[in-house]
Amino acid sequence: MENYYYSKNPKVVHEEKRWAFDILGNKIDFVTDNGVFSKTTVDYGSRALIDNLRIEAMHEGRILDLGCGYGPIGLGIAKGNPKLVVDMVDVNELALSLAKKNAELNEIKNVNIWESDVYNKVECADYNLIISNPPIRAGKKIVSQILVEAINHLSVGGRLVVVIQKKQGAPSAKKVMETVFDNCEVVARDKGYFILESIKNV
Repeated sequence: MENYYYSKNPKVVHEEKRWAFDILGNKIDFVTDNGVFSKTTVDYGSRALIDNLRIEAMHEGRILDLGCGYGPIGLGIAKGNPKLVVDMVDVNELALSLAKKNAELNEIKNVNIWESDVYNKVECADYNLIISNPPIRAGKKIVSQILVEAINHLSVGGRLVVVIQKKQGAPSAKKVMETVFDNCEVVARDKGYFILESIKNV
């Protein structure tokens, strides 16, 4: 377990790479390394999530990127929406160090980045949006915790939006979200990836 991207301190031979990717119309430079998820490009699931967030309706507010990795989702949103505050958390300390480096590299100021095992160090209870490309390989228990406990950290009207492949459990995740929130919409289907959205109504 200690060598996986969802480990606290993955034991790897370091091999940093630098590359750029266009997110929401902005070219963002990334430094990545062994021991993080999708180290050579922004993975397709994260791209599908970003493209279907309906972020343009949010003129201000606070977002949580849960399981941020080296930062493609959170930094991409923050760069394109400077009036939003984006909190980014992960259990992987190597990934977090890269996320901080990438925020500095791209001069992105409207982010806060820290270590948290799922929500255990997340104190805010009124996010407008929680987003996650959950670590499926960490197991169903972790993924379920991400979905179930999100409601405790959202404001009324706040949204949980996640991306999960159909073959990796999207239908069962949808059922969990429906049980917790009493609603769940499949916002988009893209090459086997489902973008699921639930809204906290009360």
